[in-house]
Amino acid sequence: MKEYAFTVNLKDDPGVVSRYEEHHANIWPEVVIGLKRHGVEDVKIWRLGCRLFMLVRTVDSFDPEEFSRLYRASHPRVAEWEELMAGFQERVPEADGGGTWAEMKEIFKLVK
Repeated sequence: MKEYAFTVNLKDDPGVVSRYEEHHANIWPEVVIGLKRHGVEDVKIWRLGCRLFMLVRTVDSFDPEEFSRLYRASHPRVAEWEELMAGFQERVPEADGGGTWAEMKEIFKLVK
């Protein structure tokens, strides 16, 4: 299993934060199917104020570039979901490319 950690900010608006959490409490089935179909085994998101932390666990053969190419195109509702979520988010300065989420570097692991 591989693990990836990401961070992003939500827009500093209580309504935005509330709607973002509501959407994730009722995630669209097409999104779940798309994630699993392309090697994602689990996703967890935590929030502190407007900062989000996401931990993604994948199969060993997971290829992030291939995932980026295939996941969004896997179903029109997946692309719609991703666009909707991006509207709630603010890009952090450390984010590479055109995305909003920034990949975090692992610096400690208790069990090796």
